[in-house]
Amino acid sequence: MGLIYYGGTAMPIRINDRALAHLKVVVATKLRRAESFTLSWQHPDDSPAGRTTVWLHPAIPLRFVFDEAEPPTLDREWIEELAASASSSGGIQLTSRMFDAEVDGGHTE
Repeated sequence: MGLIYYGGTAMPIRINDRALAHLKVVVATKLRRAESFTLSWQHPDDSPAGRTTVWLHPAIPLRFVFDEAEPPTLDREWIEELAASASSSGGIQLTSRMFDAEVDGGHTE
């Protein structure tokens, strides 16, 4: 499981390495263009119930940490889906499968 550290919080967001690699490409592209957007998710089963949304902005510190040393093969279609959602009014919606240890074929629901 990879981690996202955002802003000054010490509490990371835990997410599957493969999903995180795809998310990193989209987030880095948007922030490099100075585009802000939201990233939302429902809390995983091992966390208190609820959901979280963060506003991603180029001026706020962001760090991606991966468990695996080698980057996974990226799925272009999955990146395009994430990019389209990042540009929508709802922002990127992480699914529960992105928090699972295994994500098959790169696609999430």
